[in-house]
Amino acid sequence: MGKNNLNKGFEVELFTGSLNSHVGVSADIEKIFSNFVKEPDNRNVEYITTPEKDYKLLYEKLISPRKNLRKWLNNRGLTIIPSSTLCFKHDIQFQRSDIENVYHQFIEDNYGITIATSSVHINIGIDDLNKLFAAIRLIRSEAALYLSISASSPFLNNKVTENHSQRWIQFPKTPSKVPFFVNHKTYIDWIQENIANKNMQNIRHFWSSIRPNGPKRPLILDRLELRICDFVNDINLLLGITAMLELRILNLFENMNTLDPLNASIFSLDELSKICDQNEINAAKDSLNSELIHWQDGKKVICREWIQNLLSDLSLTAEKFNMKHLLKPIYAVLKEGNQSMKWLKQYEKGLSIEQILKNSIDDMIKKEEECV
Repeated sequence: MGKNNLNKGFEVELFTGSLNSHVGVSADIEKIFSNFVKEPDNRNVEYITTPEKDYKLLYEKLISPRKNLRKWLNNRGLTIIPSSTLCFKHDIQFQRSDIENVYHQFIEDNYGITIATSSVHINIGIDDLNKLFAAIRLIRSEAALYLSISASSPFLNNKVTENHSQRWIQFPKTPSKVPFFVNHKTYIDWIQENIANKNMQNIRHFWSSIRPNGPKRPLILDRLELRICDFVNDINLLLGITAMLELRILNLFENMNTLDPLNASIFSLDELSKICDQNEINAAKDSLNSELIHWQDGKKVICREWIQNLLSDLSLTAEKFNMKHLLKPIYAVLKEGNQSMKWLKQYEKGLSIEQILKNSIDDMIKKEEECV
C-alpha cells in the first residue's frame, strides 16, 4: 500500500433481531453509540467509518463497531442478521425510528417497507472532478458486477424469492431515470432540476447504484459512492470488493481514453444508461449467472466471465500496488458462489430459512471472535 492509494470509507447498514425475527432498536443504538445512526425503519441501523488508505486499518474500522454492537445486542438476547432484506416472517408495517422526522414521514408515505433493506456503501476519495465523473461513468457501467459478488438477499418474509438480490429488485431507485453525467455542471443542473420539480425531496434523496458524494453536494464533491452492494458480512470479501473497485479506478486513471465510457463505448450515453439499468436488474435476479451486455462493444457476456476477465485486466495494477492478495476472496466467490447462491443450495437440501440464517450468524460470530 502506498501514497498513491485512494482513501476509502464505508457506510454499513445492518438488520437487528433474534434468530427468527426482526427487532427494531436503532433509535436506542444511536443514543448509546456515537458512530451509529438510525435508519427510517427502526429495524435498520448504520455505522460509518472514517476514510483510510490502508486495508489493515480499514479491517479494524469495519470490525470494531460490529463487535461492540454485538456485545450490546447479546445482553438483550438479540443479534445482527446478515441478510439484506427482512428475511424472517415480519410485520409489513413500517416501523419508524423517529416519529418527528419529516423526511422519514415522506419515506414511509411514499415507499413504505420497500425501503427496509441493508447494504454497504463504498466511498472512494477522488478530488479531481474530471477524474471523479469519469470514474462514476465507468463504475456505473460495471456496477452489476459488484452487486453480483455481494448478493445476499434471496429471502423475504420467510419465503424464497426469484432473485439473488431481492434488495436491489425492490429498492425504490430515485429518480427512476439517471443520466450519465458528462461533467460536474451537468450533474449540478440535473440535481437542481430534480429537486425543483419534486422528483427528489432533497440532495440526499438520490438513490441510485452510484453517485458523487462530498461535504457540500452538489457543489463540493470529493468521492465516488458505490451504493449497489448488498450487505457483506465477510469483511475480507468486502475489502476484496473494495480493492477491485479501487484498482479499477486506478486502472482508469492510467487509461482515460480507452476506459472512460464517454470515449470508449459504441453506445450513446442515453443508450448506455438503459443498458446499465437492465444489467443491474439481470444481476439482481441471477447474479454471477446473469447474462449482461458489455458497455464497450455491446456483446453479451455471462457475469462470472466478465468478472474473471476484469480481474485478469487488473492483475498488473494489482501487482504494482501490492494488492493482489486482497482479491483472493473474489476468486473464492467465483468458484464457490456468493452468499445468496450458498443459501439457496442449503435451502434446496432441506434447511429452513431460520436454520440457514442461524448458521450464518454463528459463522459471522466465529469470524469476529477470531479477530483479536
